[in-house]
Amino acid sequence: MTQTTTDTERATGIRPREYRLPESSHLGRVRLQVADLDRSIAFYEEVLGMRVIDRSERAARLGPRGEDREIVHLHELSSARPVPQRGLLGLYHFAILLPDRASLGRFVAHLGEIGARAGMSDHFVSEAVYLTDPDGLGIEVYADRPRDAWRYDERQLYMTTTHLDVEDLLRGARGERWSGMPPGTVLGHVHLYVGDIAKAEAFYHDALGFDKVVWSYPGALFMSAGGYHHHLGTNTWARGAPPATDADARLLEWEVVVPSGKDADEAAKHVAAAGYEVKPENGEWILTDPWGTRLRLVPESR
Repeated sequence: MTQTTTDTERATGIRPREYRLPESSHLGRVRLQVADLDRSIAFYEEVLGMRVIDRSERAARLGPRGEDREIVHLHELSSARPVPQRGLLGLYHFAILLPDRASLGRFVAHLGEIGARAGMSDHFVSEAVYLTDPDGLGIEVYADRPRDAWRYDERQLYMTTTHLDVEDLLRGARGERWSGMPPGTVLGHVHLYVGDIAKAEAFYHDALGFDKVVWSYPGALFMSAGGYHHHLGTNTWARGAPPATDADARLLEWEVVVPSGKDADEAAKHVAAAGYEVKPENGEWILTDPWGTRLRLVPESR
């Protein structure tokens, strides 16, 4: 595949040696298994400000207000076990990207008004808030800083975890109240617990074709397409934990959206050639990483 890049893009990150995902690749949705659909819908509506696009007896599709983009798909298994405190290999968190900093300030003010507990961090490239849903599944809600403000050390993107200036963020809300997740909200990235960083690199970088973006963060590796700070984070911080199973509240799958069916076929073919499980389904491809986490390759043109 022929791709043109700028001199700046050539100087940053580490590209795979062979296949590379198209630069316009982005994430679609996450599918989650939860124990109580009504309870989860209440959380995602009242705390996160999402809206139900549609639902059935055992499943629901949720997205931002004012548009029908699905970000979260909930599937109910009433016997699903909650995520243990130490975590399970699989989902660490999925991250919802708000369209601007003012929206994040309004969201933080909303959390304060309803008394919701949340962690908060400044990652230099973004500002982030962390929550868990009723089953213990991790969620990040964040806003990016402009790309021209990002910094690189040699080829590696500079990211950190420091104290979030909440007062300044609240001032950025410009006195407007939170009215739910605004149009333009998307799934920004997924962060996974894995058993081994080298194996995660072999699957997601060498086989699937994400660029490495940050590789010196302790116990973690961050990857992306098109120079983004990360579409995927992997870490070994749940060392010793078993993989999530069908009996657990868990991430069922997450989506990487590529421009065309041809791109999806090419990526799946490269992953299969590396010896990993690949399954076609209705013009899409389901890939399974070494810890049983499923990723769906979806053509944008579907």
